[in-house]
Amino acid sequence: MTDYGHDLLFGTFITPAAQRARQVVDLAVTADRAGLDLVSFQDHPYQASFLDTSTLLAFAAARTERIHLNANVTSLPLRPPAVLARAAASLDILSGGRFELGIGAGAFWDGIAAMGGRRLSAAQGVTALREGIEIIREIWDTTISGEVNYDGQYYSVNGARRGPRPAHDIPVWVGAYKPKMLALTGAVADGWLPSIEYLPRGADSIPELNALIDGAAHDAGRDPAAVRRLMNFMNVQLSSAPRGLLNGPPAAWVDQIVDLALRHGISAFIIGGDDPSITQRFGAEIAPAVREAVERERTPAR
Repeated sequence: MTDYGHDLLFGTFITPAAQRARQVVDLAVTADRAGLDLVSFQDHPYQASFLDTSTLLAFAAARTERIHLNANVTSLPLRPPAVLARAAASLDILSGGRFELGIGAGAFWDGIAAMGGRRLSAAQGVTALREGIEIIREIWDTTISGEVNYDGQYYSVNGARRGPRPAHDIPVWVGAYKPKMLALTGAVADGWLPSIEYLPRGADSIPELNALIDGAAHDAGRDPAAVRRLMNFMNVQLSSAPRGLLNGPPAAWVDQIVDLALRHGISAFIIGGDDPSITQRFGAEIAPAVREAVERERTPAR
């Protein structure tokens, strides 16, 4: 069993469809009112049918009160890291400390290139992402004096001013699936944010992938528990009988999520589907039951 001991988070993954803009924002408000912790949107700037994610995050932050927001995940090749750092800090300040940074090395390279981005190989993307994360954190760090100078292979800044400082310590959650990206996650990230549908063997893959993150964290001199494990679940359904992972009655959802938390160390559960009724029940009924069950199991160990 691998329980990293993090507090549990529950959230939604909303499709940023431009033709349903009002419903998109309403779903974020529904998640906020349902007591969920996170609302997230995919970031594919080359997708013409989607709202721009950075604009949507700002608008949704203004329409909500307590829920935290993140891109799931930011496409770094189309959002230069120094500018992304300032945008993230600005949104965090304006929202009262409610922004989290999900980030990825990039995918769909034809689309990225079509939008003027640089086409990279998988290995190059990993290096570029590491450089981007380092620049972002340098821009945020106003505890030291002096400008930011960074000469990387893919990203450079020369004499950039530091700040603004975010309203809270924004965690960096990396979308990762392959060994090199998992190693980067363990070495430098604050969280791992994949979708379970894209794991090679679904939930059965988690122990192996966790081990790769943990090993990289150890090699970097970090506690593996410093890396929160989050998970997207895109194909969810509430139904009368269990039919699979997060496809069944609420009690089955609770049992499955508790198992993922205590046996696999997943501590953030983000559901897709764009169904307001599921969002409401997830926040009002399922999340509290999971928290109670996990706390009950953790208490004897403490």
